[in-house]
Amino acid sequence: MGDGSIWWFVGVGGLFVAVLAARWFWHLGQAIQVERARELFRLQHERFEEALLKVAGESGKPRGLRWLACSITSDALLVREVATQEIMAFVPVQLSFEPIEGSDMEEVPAAREPRPATALFTFAQGHWHTAGRVLFNHTPEQALTAFGVQFVRIESS
Repeated sequence: MGDGSIWWFVGVGGLFVAVLAARWFWHLGQAIQVERARELFRLQHERFEEALLKVAGESGKPRGLRWLACSITSDALLVREVATQEIMAFVPVQLSFEPIEGSDMEEVPAAREPRPATALFTFAQGHWHTAGRVLFNHTPEQALTAFGVQFVRIESS
């Protein structure tokens, strides 16, 4: 073996080490992002209740009902969307409504009863956002199952 082949092995070995280091840093960055998302959700959940109420209330759904209150009932289930790799939270909530005067829901007694649901939040650019999407009568676990392979659970560290 000449001097040229030694440098070739050194170059290949260096490239291999660089790829391993880059992969390790990428995974470390992913773990840090997940922990940051988890901590931000814990610290600001009251703000998220208000945001969900505002955005979902503007949607006009459910028909004939006005959104009154939202309370987060337990910890969020963090998932990663397979297609985009975005972090999302499936959040168990209790929602309260009142019938809008003159609507067909005004005489329905069940319209005033609190409803369990799962609210969906997205973690993008270092902040949590909501589009007001809610899955009624689903726990976060049931919502994850209903979406099938679209989402993957992020395990707690």
